[in-house]
Amino acid sequence: MSELDQLREALADPTRLVRAIASGKRAGETPLHPKTELRPVEIKGKVRLHIVRHGDDRPTSSNVDFPATGELTALLAEPYRNWLVETVDSTMQLRFTKRGKPQLHVATADRPQNLRHDRVAPHLIAADDALFTALGASAAKRRQVDAFLRAVAPVVPQLSSETTVVDLGCGNAYLTFAIHRYLTGNDLSCETVGVDLREDQRIRNTRLAEQLGWSDQVRFTAGSIASASLPDADIMLALHACDTATDDALARGVRAGARHIFAAPCCHHDIAAQLRGTDPPVGHRPLIADGILRERFADVLTDALRANLLRLHGYRVEVIEFIDSAHTPRNTLIRATRTDTPPSTRDRDDYERLIADWGVTPHLAKLLPPVG
Repeated sequence: MSELDQLREALADPTRLVRAIASGKRAGETPLHPKTELRPVEIKGKVRLHIVRHGDDRPTSSNVDFPATGELTALLAEPYRNWLVETVDSTMQLRFTKRGKPQLHVATADRPQNLRHDRVAPHLIAADDALFTALGASAAKRRQVDAFLRAVAPVVPQLSSETTVVDLGCGNAYLTFAIHRYLTGNDLSCETVGVDLREDQRIRNTRLAEQLGWSDQVRFTAGSIASASLPDADIMLALHACDTATDDALARGVRAGARHIFAAPCCHHDIAAQLRGTDPPVGHRPLIADGILRERFADVLTDALRANLLRLHGYRVEVIEFIDSAHTPRNTLIRATRTDTPPSTRDRDDYERLIADWGVTPHLAKLLPPVG
């Protein structure tokens, strides 16, 4: 059975399907809608497939009878790059490579269906979980945690049964504790380490780990990202580390050979400052003529250069929005997976052209060894 046929079977089964999301576009192709969501709903005693299509304007929705053969055939023919299908007993992640080859990862799960038409999508960690009680997490913080965990979910099937997570610049450790709870809830044995400069944060977070009964699995250390003593990591996090601290974390992850890196950058002062003293490419001066535009362009340029440098060092990289900007303006997530694939000529040329055209030197480039 092909990868798409496996998805079709899950999508067409009203007794198994919980929800599905199709998003992204394959190389050289664009689907009719940027994102489509599906889930079963009960309407007047009958279970139907609810389809929401997101476009440039307001989303449009429709309800069709199962098995929805025509609608599913059309949707699966669309050139979406990513499919997430959650059923009562599995999580299916289908991704198409740049060459159009499908890669399917399937993990076992145990989740209930909720067929209410007006329901809120279930969180990966229940709102009444003891973790959120211990953290005193607000509803807004729980939404941020859930959005982050959904960005992590695609790599879970690739992890070994014994996994190490390192969170650099962990702060109050909401996400440190959350990813530990999520991974152990997926039957993984997990060692989790949080690093922060402040000793008072280490003390606070250590007490929380003890309160949750995790002191033998979750530990915290006070120190800098560059100098802290760390174990080898399967997953390395750097969430909302300020300015070049994100680069310190990315470099630490690359040098340590971390298999997966998740970084949500915060402020981007370094490149913005460099742009004040540079001559932009011909015709591009309006991009940096005004302060607010220069800052926003610096955000984009900084993260584009970071992503490209990671690719040059053997990582597959996606830059995604992991939560709506209404919750936090710092909602960009760099998601990287080590493949050890030699850098492509195109990636190398793109990077060299960007730094030459804009006359900037990314801080991350100073921290990583040069690419041969």
